[in-house]
Amino acid sequence: MTTVQAPHPARKGRDKNPSRKPQPKPAIMAGRITPVRAGSKPPVNVPSGKRVALYCRVSTADGRQTVANQIADLTTVADRLGWQMTEVITDEASGTKGREKRPGYDRLLTAITRREIDMVAVWSVDRLARSLSELVGFLAEVQNRGIDLYLHRQAVDTSTPAGRALFHMLGVFAEFERALIIDRVRAGLQRAKSEGKRLGRPAISDAIRLRVEQELHRRTPVRSIARKFRIAPVSVRRIRAELSG
Repeated sequence: MTTVQAPHPARKGRDKNPSRKPQPKPAIMAGRITPVRAGSKPPVNVPSGKRVALYCRVSTADGRQTVANQIADLTTVADRLGWQMTEVITDEASGTKGREKRPGYDRLLTAITRREIDMVAVWSVDRLARSLSELVGFLAEVQNRGIDLYLHRQAVDTSTPAGRALFHMLGVFAEFERALIIDRVRAGLQRAKSEGKRLGRPAISDAIRLRVEQELHRRTPVRSIARKFRIAPVSVRRIRAELSG
């Protein structure tokens, strides 16, 4: 009797064309860095070791603005230039707020300090900072860490010679901006003095001063006196120093 063996199930071989497989995308989490899943493969045209973080920000968290368009534009650039997009960092806060009010920005600076990335890609320069001096401070931080910056709308890439030249020009303009601010403040103070305007806190009336002295003789705490008469504690201390002198 002849036994007919069932055909051996075909072994699934590896697809020699990795581009046919869907590539995992980095998760997007507001206010934090979310790395690509461990063990995932970057697109085939991505050079190994080139890690790029995307930073996107909208001014409000009321739902009328989203970072979707920013992410779409930067993702297109990443695919075209062959970046390894390792993480997407987002913020929903005004650019005028400090680092403590922008958790995503704080996390980005942490990643830069630890050199977890090689480049930061941002949709526009105003997504990073609202003043030239603040921008130059950020650029100095990334340059000191050997990290490049890409600004999409301004077409700036500090990994190129032209981008590095622009970085140095921004430093010059930042110094110029600070000098202008100082000059304007000094001119304003001088003009106020020439017009006879009193600078600083308003003077304390004689009646209030007499009552403050009475409270000081009763050994009332300075802050209690300040709250009672709605004056600054430093004014109360000045009166106390004059009495003791």
